[in-house]
Amino acid sequence: MIAVVRLILLVLFFIISTVAGLLICLVRPFHPNNVYIFSHWYGWMSRIFGISVEVRCHSAIDAAKPYVYIANHQNNLDLFTISNGVQPRTVTIGKKSLKFIPFFGQLYWLSGNILIDRNNKSKALNTMLAAAERINRDRLSVWMFPEGTRSYGRGLLPFKMGAFHIALEAAVPLVPVCMSSTHGQFKLNRWNNGKVIIQLMEPVALPAREQMNIREFAQSMHQQMQQQIALLDSELGNDYTASTIAAKE
Repeated sequence: MIAVVRLILLVLFFIISTVAGLLICLVRPFHPNNVYIFSHWYGWMSRIFGISVEVRCHSAIDAAKPYVYIANHQNNLDLFTISNGVQPRTVTIGKKSLKFIPFFGQLYWLSGNILIDRNNKSKALNTMLAAAERINRDRLSVWMFPEGTRSYGRGLLPFKMGAFHIALEAAVPLVPVCMSSTHGQFKLNRWNNGKVIIQLMEPVALPAREQMNIREFAQSMHQQMQQQIALLDSELGNDYTASTIAAKE
């Protein structure tokens, strides 16, 4: 019964939020805070799913400054959990094909998100450079999932370099965003689905371009985020990260 009620509420939410979002975007298309507002609408739905979300934001993060946020990407539940961590004046980078999904695609585009053509490396690179230019011109932040796909319980996957190239080109700090593991945590028919912690870590300035080994830097960020996720899991009594790492070893 709980599952049925949640599904009905979810359908109603998608209809109402999409219509309301499109109306807002028609009034103020590409506004820098559209994504922030809509993300927190979706984040509010975590309550309907019986998930308690705690967001911890490092005191050094200044919402008025631009950053490149890099977050772990676990599953479809991220839409209602890690979305709570999105900061003001932040946009995302998504596949160009999203634009052609009826209603949602138009909402995603008009919200001000940046679309890239992943099938065309030349165009994707140009879009990355354009994203760096937009960060500086509009004082925007960009939210990215450097794994490039959902991990679905496989731990923190290797990082792709796009987010790091954008941060380097824009000369802005990176902010690692770590969310505790949610794999296997959610059951649609269970009233209480536990707690999730989202940690926005201290901003990390990139080394000077001439001193930069981007792959080594990305690996360093990966290790730091992996350790932080393990700490969050330990705090929640979730041994999933530890068991995953042990299995890999």
